[in-house]
Amino acid sequence: METVRDRLWMWGHQAGSHDTGWGVPGASQITPAEAALYLDLPNLLMVRYDDRPEPPYDRLAVPMRALKRVVWSTVGSSGTTYDEERSHVYDLASRNPNITGVIMDDFFKGDSDPAQVGALSIEELRLERRRLAVSNRTLNLWVVLYAHQFSLPVERHLALCDAVTFWTWKSSDLANLERSFETLEGLAPDLPKVLGCYMWDYGQKGPMPVDLMEMQCELGLKWLQEGRIEEMIFLASCVCDLELEAVEWTRRWIAGVGDTPLRVRSA
Repeated sequence: METVRDRLWMWGHQAGSHDTGWGVPGASQITPAEAALYLDLPNLLMVRYDDRPEPPYDRLAVPMRALKRVVWSTVGSSGTTYDEERSHVYDLASRNPNITGVIMDDFFKGDSDPAQVGALSIEELRLERRRLAVSNRTLNLWVVLYAHQFSLPVERHLALCDAVTFWTWKSSDLANLERSFETLEGLAPDLPKVLGCYMWDYGQKGPMPVDLMEMQCELGLKWLQEGRIEEMIFLASCVCDLELEAVEWTRRWIAGVGDTPLRVRSA
């Protein structure tokens, strides 16, 4: 039987990606695969951050073969993307069967024009969907959406995706998490949803309060068991060796709930 842990993911960046600019207490050396091992997570999203790492990704992917599922970015942080990289990721997936999907990070921009709101246009996204067929299987297409982006005209882009990962940028806004998630359900009622959980408060450049870490994890577990979300993500790998209270609390929480059989019940 599937367990809660089977639906939990590490959000991975190259070691040291967040050392500057976010107020983290020290320099990180942990790799994405090591962070997944440390938190005992079987699944990993590998996302390019600030143009790091640079392709080719073949050597980087080798230790990730030990993981159950991997999703690789075709749109990196700040919505940066280019065709050469996307082509390489599809080729990488064709040679690594545990790469089950691709993700578009920071995809939506603050533009009210539906033609300009995404890092890729509707037509470009339709073309990308055709490239998801690799080695007699089809990759899933994931996209990032923040709660503060609900006013943007995102519906047409979401309709071309297989899952939406949902994020609350500032910890102070987590008080509205339940209401925000209900808004997402109204916006995309049939699209599979993934809850993103920050372990550092990037929006306010400080520690994630443990009580808010607990709140989002417990809500996520409830929604997972109710079938309202499909997965949960913990961000980011590159703070997992800094002995942050929220990271250590999350590690203990995963150890406590991870082996629970997942019996999805009606909401």
